[in-house]
This record gives sequence, C-alpha cells and structure tokens, in this order.
Amino acid sequence: MTDRKAELAANLAQVEERIVSACAAAGRKREEVTLIVVTKTYPASDVRILHQLGVRHVAENRDQDAAPKAATCADLPLTWHFVGQLQTNKVRSVTSYADVVQSVDRAKLVTALSAAAVRGERELGCLIQVALDAESGERGERGGVAPDGVEELAAAVEAAPGLRLDGLMTVAPLAGEYAGRQRAAFDRLMEISSRLRAGHPAANMVSAGMSGDLEDAVAAGATHVRVGTAVLGVRPRLG
Repeated sequence: MTDRKAELAANLAQVEERIVSACAAAGRKREEVTLIVVTKTYPASDVRILHQLGVRHVAENRDQDAAPKAATCADLPLTWHFVGQLQTNKVRSVTSYADVVQSVDRAKLVTALSAAAVRGERELGCLIQVALDAESGERGERGGVAPDGVEELAAAVEAAPGLRLDGLMTVAPLAGEYAGRQRAAFDRLMEISSRLRAGHPAANMVSAGMSGDLEDAVAAGATHVRVGTAVLGVRPRLG
C-alpha cells in the first residue's frame, strides 16, 4: 500500500467512525447516510485511490478542475456531484460529466441545465441550494435561493426536460441568524425538505454537513454529507 493510499484509508476510517457514531446517537441506520468525498483541488490519482477504498460518490466545485479529472476517471463507476456556484456558460461542460448538480438556485440556471441535458441525452439530478442567510428574493452569500423561493424553483426543475428533482442542499451560513448554529440551520433545512416532499415525494435527498459539522447534519436527518478535508487533508493553497 502506498503512503497516500494508507493515509486516505486511515482518514476514511475515521470519518466512517464519526458517521457510524452520529447515526447511532440519532437512532438512524448507517445506510441512511451517503458519504460524498469532496475532491476539489486534489488530483485524479486521489480519486482513483478513493475508488479502490470503496468511495462511490465524489464532488467538485470548479468546472475547470472537474472536467479533466472526470474525463481521466471516466472508466470508474462513480457518481459525480457538482457542488459549486455554477455560471450558465459552464453548464454544457458540467452536464457532460456530473450526475447531480447540488447548487441549483435560479430559474435561468434551470433553463440552461435542461437544454444541456436534453442535448446530451442525459438525465441530470438537481438539488435546490437553500440559502439560510438570504432574505426573500435574494441569493445567499455562498449562492442559494431564499427559503421562500424553493417551491417555485422546485416546480421549474420538475417541469424541465432532462432534469430530475432530487431534493435540497445547504451550506451552513457564515452570517445571519444561523451563523455558528449549524444544528439549527440543518433542522431548518429539514423543515423545508418536509414541506417540499409533501408536493414532490421523490425529492427526498438532503445534502448538508461537511468535515467540521457532519454530526449536526446527521442528527438533523441529512441523507448525504460532503466531506473533503477530513478525508483528503488540508487543501493545497490555490495560486
């Protein structure tokens, strides 16, 4: 086993232990929570090692890094999640490799994703990104739609050819009433998810929690956690 493989295996084991403990504390089954490893800034070689270690879901947030990496790893049976703020001029590229876009936050993006998915003859999973720091009609500091805009956007996704409404995503906000209150933020997301599922029963995916707060997300009921640093290490500084 290479040094890097041993390092990633040890880190994955620690994250797995945290998820198992969090599920037990919340009275949930381990299989209710899917680990997505955020591989941004790390090379395709790490993605290959992660696959060897059993990881099946990976996430990226910049198309210019993700597209070549996904192409290099196209032979691997992986589910690719795009989790970054997405500009419409990058949509065609992103839809060529992403299986799920977790950062859908405006109608213009829904239209662009739909056109690209149809052109590529693909079905693309979509999560509405909820900004818990945004006022009505605004977008969040880190992207996302205000809670009162979720239903309208969800209806647009559900009606759009080539798109599948999978659920909701959030990033714990750095400002506003939920700053520093991750558990409260994730509980709020679950309330919004419950309302959404009343009209869209299949939209039951809830992506929340990262390396520092995955336990809060699991306790609240998240179905997917996005973990980068705790698995891959402290990220290299981008130039």
